[in-house]
Amino acid sequence: MKITSSGTGAAPAVAPAAAAPAAATPQGTAATGGASAAGALLATARAQLQQMPEIDAARVAEIRAALERGELGFDAGKLAQLIERYHGSRG
Repeated sequence: MKITSSGTGAAPAVAPAAAAPAAATPQGTAATGGASAAGALLATARAQLQQMPEIDAARVAEIRAALERGELGFDAGKLAQLIERYHGSRG
C-alpha cells in the first residue's frame, strides 16, 4: 500500500487521532507544542512508509509457492462471499 500526501482521503482520518494527545494536555500547557510533535511524528511515519516497497515481492512469492505445494488452503466460495459483501455494501 502506498500512501501519498495528495491531501485527500488520508488527512481527515489522521487529524482526529493527532488531536487527541493535545486535548489531554493539562491546562496552561501550550497545545501547539503537542500538535507540532504529533505533526513531526506523522511526517516521520509518512517518510518511512514512502521508503517501503508498495508490494513485498518476496512474501508474494512465498505465499504463491505455499499455495502451489498445497500448504495453504484456498476456498474460492469464501473469497467470493467476502468480495460480494465488501462491494455489495458500496453499491
